[in-house]
This record gives sequence, C-alpha cells and structure tokens, in this order.
Amino acid sequence: MSPARFQVYAYRWVILLIFMAAIALNQLLWITFAPITGAAARFYGVSDLSIGLLSISFMVVYLFVSIPASWVIDTYGFRTAVGIGAALTGIFGLTRGLFANSYTLVLISQIGVAVGQPFILNAITTVAARWFPLHERATASGLGSLAVYVGIIAGLGLTPYLVLRGGIDRMLVIYGIAALVVAAVFWLLARERPPTPASDPGQAERSLVFVGLKQILHNRGFLLLMAIFFVGLGLFNGVTTWIEEILRPRGFSSAQAGVAGALMVAGGVAGAAILPALSDRFRKRVPFILLALAGAIPGLVGVIFGTSYWLLLASAGVLGFFLLSAGPIGFQYGAELACPAPEGTSNGLLLLMGQIAGIVFIFGMDALKSPAGGSMTPALLVLVGLMALSLVAATRLRESALLAGRG
Repeated sequence: MSPARFQVYAYRWVILLIFMAAIALNQLLWITFAPITGAAARFYGVSDLSIGLLSISFMVVYLFVSIPASWVIDTYGFRTAVGIGAALTGIFGLTRGLFANSYTLVLISQIGVAVGQPFILNAITTVAARWFPLHERATASGLGSLAVYVGIIAGLGLTPYLVLRGGIDRMLVIYGIAALVVAAVFWLLARERPPTPASDPGQAERSLVFVGLKQILHNRGFLLLMAIFFVGLGLFNGVTTWIEEILRPRGFSSAQAGVAGALMVAGGVAGAAILPALSDRFRKRVPFILLALAGAIPGLVGVIFGTSYWLLLASAGVLGFFLLSAGPIGFQYGAELACPAPEGTSNGLLLLMGQIAGIVFIFGMDALKSPAGGSMTPALLVLVGLMALSLVAATRLRESALLAGRG
C-alpha cells in the first residue's frame, strides 16, 4: 500500500465535534424530565408514569425508525441523515418550550425529537469510516459515544437548576434554542467526505443497504455481538431508569440516587475516552470487550448490595466505566465484522437491540419488584446472571479479519 494514496485531514476533528454536539443535544432532550419527574407530574397534573412516557417514547419510536434511518445514512450519507435528525431535534425541541403548558403537545414534540434520534446515533461508525483511518476509528466512535453520556449528564445536572431558576417552560425554551443553534451549525460546517480517502477503499462500506442487512443476519459473530448488546444496553437503560427505586429500600435519598446515577454516566465518559483509544493502540477489540464485561459485574453487584454511600458511589463509577466503554468498542468491532455491509446498518442494528432491551428490562424490572418493600434485588440478580452469560458468550468472539489484516 502506498501511503501517498491516503491523507488524514485535521478537519475530521471539526466534523466529529459538531457531530458530538448534535448527539449531546438530542440526548439532553431525551433525559430532560428524568431528574424532575415529581415536579413535572405536578406541573402537568399527570402521573409519574406519564412523565416516564416522555423518555420511554424514545425507545418505542426507535424500534420503528431505526432501519429507515440507517437506510438514509447508507444511501444519502451521514450529512443528510444527521442534518435531518438535528433539524427534528431543534424544531421539536423548540415546540416543547412554545407549548410547555400542554402535556399532550409536549409529548407530541418529544416524539418528534425521538424520530430524529436514530438519524443521529446510527451514524456514529459512518462518521468514523468516512473521515478517520482504521487505527483511529474506535477512538472516534468512543468520542461519539462519549457525547451521548455528556448529554445525559448535562440533562441530569442542568435541568433541576434551570427549573429552580425559571420554571419548566423557560427551561424547555432554552433547550430548544440550543438545539436549533446546533442544527444550524451542523448544516453549515458538515462535509460528507474528505477531499481524498482517509483509508483503503476496501475498508469502507460498499454493499447495498438491504443486501448488507442480509449479510449481517447470516454472520454468526455479529449475531452473538447483538445478544451481548441486548444485555449490556438493556442493563444500562433499566438501571438508569429505576436508580431511585433500586436505592430507596436501603435508605438512600433521591438526591443520593441522582448523584449515583450521574457518577455512573461520568464513569462511562472516562471509560469511553480511555478503553477505545487503547483498543486502537493495540489493534484489538475482543480483549477489551471481555475486560469491559468482566469489570462491569462487580460494579453492578456493589450497586445492588452496597449499604454505605461511598461504596455505592464507587460501585456506580466502576459499573459505568466498564459497561459504557464497551459500547463504542463494540460498535466499531461490529462494523468490522459486518464489512462490506454498510456502517449505518450495523450500527443501527446494535442500537436497536439496546432499545428493545430497554423496554423489556424497564418493564421486567418493575414486574419483578418484591411485593414487600418494593425491592428490585431479585430483578437485579437476574441481570447479574445475564451479564455473566454475556461474558461467557464473549469468549467465543474472534478478532475481525479486517482488523487482523491491517495488524
């Protein structure tokens, strides 16, 4: 291979930065009502479950929009697809604020934002493939995933402060304006491809979308990875949704539960910044997936049984660091396994598993609550068992031929 054939452009970091901003704003709008569930329920005169529906709607909508969004990414490019997602996020984010006093219109607006989510999230590995060489792609995917966690942390931390200062309606307007600004900046600065390829064309996606989907569903390694994502992302969605319910029976306050949840996501930020970069450096994916799954299990056990606050916080940080760092490595590994299937298709299928699992785990954990005291320990022990099975399953994964060939 002649090094002169390929060039890596500094503008790739501009592309990644504005893409990360679009991700973060979309996720901030998703998590908006989670830290103010009680206050929002009183504001709208509805139940806590109705407020929870504002977040759960994202998972439900994803089931229907994910594959069409991946088709748009793979057919028209990430600039068009992410631009659509960012525009939907900005427009419907603003209508949430303009019609903030109506629960029905806020729910409709929330669904509009939810439609935009897969157009943005499903493009993570596509952006990496377009602009980054193979040895930087897990790092780029890791930073894209990091933006998810940054958006969640911002929503959890900033929302209560803004509501206290200006009320729910003003907070929603501020978020909507911010989302519109990000959408405008993305459309202004985003470019589909660099002037010359950043890698060998043989490393890029090249199948037709539905041909690629068929290839993926016949790839045993990718199917195993989908099962692992089902458990991992389902666990994350379930624990973050029910964190207060999980900790309340042990005497922890809602404020302490909020700090634990935020620390779990903050641990994920650190993990997404460190482990994918190490994966790129050592040109290995499977050992880091195994490490992430193995490290997450003791963190989960600590969250289940920890009775002291410091142990709870340490466990939450460990759980987040390992569990969430597995995501970007897994996305890039899946793209390598699925090659020559389109990047958006492989990325979308893995995220789809997580959204389905989120719905199953959230309602399943609620159904398995102990009748006496509402403890979620029985459900959480089931999750520990599923994580152990995922770790065993991950030992059957093998490095992709694409990465091994570029050793």
